[in-house]
Amino acid sequence: MKFFVDTADTAEIRDLAASGLVDGVTTNPSLIAKSGRQFLEVVEEICGITDGPVSAEVVALDHDGMMREAEILRKIADNVTIKVPLTIDGLKTCKALTDDGTMVNVTLCFSANQALLAAKAGATFISPFVGRHDDVGFDGMALIRDIRLIYDNYAFDTEILVASVRHPVHILESARIGADVMTAPPAVIRQLVKHPLTDKGIEGFLADWAKTGQSIG
Repeated sequence: MKFFVDTADTAEIRDLAASGLVDGVTTNPSLIAKSGRQFLEVVEEICGITDGPVSAEVVALDHDGMMREAEILRKIADNVTIKVPLTIDGLKTCKALTDDGTMVNVTLCFSANQALLAAKAGATFISPFVGRHDDVGFDGMALIRDIRLIYDNYAFDTEILVASVRHPVHILESARIGADVMTAPPAVIRQLVKHPLTDKGIEGFLADWAKTGQSIG
């Protein structure tokens, strides 16, 4: 499973990339706003950090407006992925862009039917929001299972990009189901490495090493 980082914090992206954990990056207008920086400037910097897909979201709601904004965004770098909402105009834009060789991430997916439409429109990625789905009383991971089944039934090329990831269990379950990608905030990705027995083991090794009175180098 590929790991995308869901942030516009370039320092965090660089740090995680150094550990080999960054296969791509997702951004959205809310994340860019939190950075306090210019949208195009941030996207360009991120594209220079990773060779993987970098999702940059349009804000227009009509097809013509989305296409105008996408034209600007895809000129930034070859790895820019245009992010569009799961609406009829978004699907029209997805079809036009993917036919032209541009990667597209269809976002704000909350049903398997929507995911089916995105795949038929040629989406590179579909982003089902599992955390937000859980928030309103539905099972976010059941949605991922349904999409995986449907995509496998018809051999769709669209990759399942699990979004709105809130905790490590979402990542574990996504991997078990066979999702292609997950995107999570840096803090959630860092939680994956934590285990009390790992910490206890390091503490014990260091205590034993101190008793030897030795040093390395």
